Amino acid sequence: MSTITSVRVRFAPSPTGIMHLGNVRAALINYLFAKKNQGTFVLRIEDTDQERNVSAYTQQILDDLEWLGLSYTEGPVLSGPYAPYFQSERDLIYKDFLKILEAKGSVYRCFCTLEDIEKKRQRQIVLKQPPRYDKTCLKLSAAVIATKVALAEPHIWRFNLPDTSIAVHDLARGVIDFDLKNFSDFALTRTNGTFTFMFANFVDDLTMKISHVIRGEDHLTNTAGQAAMYAALDADTPVFWHLPIIVNSEGKKLSKRDFGFSLVDLKEAGFLPEAIDNYLAVIGGSFSSEIGSLSELVATMNFDTMHASGQITYDVEKLRWINHHWIIKISTESLVERVMPFLKAAYPSIDTIALEKITQLITSIKPELRILADSVEKLAFYFNTPVINHEQLEALELVEYRILIHNCIKKSDISLELSDYIKKLQTATQEVGVPVKKFYMLLRLALTGKPDGLSIKDLYAVLGSEEFFARLSEL
Repeated sequence: MSTITSVRVRFAPSPTGIMHLGNVRAALINYLFAKKNQGTFVLRIEDTDQERNVSAYTQQILDDLEWLGLSYTEGPVLSGPYAPYFQSERDLIYKDFLKILEAKGSVYRCFCTLEDIEKKRQRQIVLKQPPRYDKTCLKLSAAVIATKVALAEPHIWRFNLPDTSIAVHDLARGVIDFDLKNFSDFALTRTNGTFTFMFANFVDDLTMKISHVIRGEDHLTNTAGQAAMYAALDADTPVFWHLPIIVNSEGKKLSKRDFGFSLVDLKEAGFLPEAIDNYLAVIGGSFSSEIGSLSELVATMNFDTMHASGQITYDVEKLRWINHHWIIKISTESLVERVMPFLKAAYPSIDTIALEKITQLITSIKPELRILADSVEKLAFYFNTPVINHEQLEALELVEYRILIHNCIKKSDISLELSDYIKKLQTATQEVGVPVKKFYMLLRLALTGKPDGLSIKDLYAVLGSEEFFARLSEL
């Protein structure tokens, strides 16, 4: 392996579904690594599986990366020196490399059907042998192969793995030795002539001069075969980094059943892209400061001391904590812009409210927000006049105090300054036996329908004098 003079990394998603946290983390780490090393971040769309590809998902990938702030250097739309960046448009390149490997004797046609292979696999299992392809078609004579080809018998191309070991460099694990005797001769093509992930991925990394392949732990076994192909072409093998799989609290790989599995979940709940980036960068790592922007993460991440780990646990509460810090961190103007879609969906009448008032409302609840969707519940009091019911009072042990405080409110002087008004009202209620804690709980119930929340001063400010006293009078 030669000395790497320039860093080139890639994020290579398949447009077969929505982006999930594993995808996002792979994209993020590749982006940060490129930035840290003044390198190139390539986006490549691996759309060779035409039966499962959905064109809308390609656009969604582009939109998601833009939303996350993970700008790529080369790829779709932007293009670059190694275009095209869609695998579906690189078929001729794959065919050329297949011919090169054929000329070197590194590949062979395989005419075995799926049924044939399954029978062999079952027999191997019965004999307690490792189930792998037995190279049957490698032993076919040239004449037999020519006859089968002339008859147009369906076949695939397989890579002929040598009976040796091969070593790769992994950033987290150091040198990894693979004994190729433990691997099957893998397919390079499908029977319809299209190329497999294993082969297309290798050819693209080679031709796009990818220096570091940063991908999930689940690709570790693919690395052996791909390294063997680099060796067959006497090409420099890239450095690898296999990222830990993200698992749920039960130690199982995240799935659609887990909240936050998809980026859509998080966006719809009101998690900020800054917080998602921040969380996925620090998860499983150690940082002097856990809150940092992309540029700050680039500066603080040390890629020279990576630790090997098969999995890391997804902690949605930690993500909420980071999200809360980012809500506090961003400007009020930006927060208002991001919260508005949630409020508009819940309260269409917000369109009639002045921006200044909306800003005041959102600013008042900013310290309480953990996700943007919290704003709907936190500001419900403003759009819906609260109605206090007996069950609520009974649950809070306030029934006996309501009439006492109601009588005091009827006698209070609303022309006073708010602080003086509250002091006099509190004194009057204490004289008739209302505890201070119960006093404030009842006031908030009248103003918001809940016994806790914003301060009375803040409620007066956002509701306005007229609405404030009108609600108190209904207690």
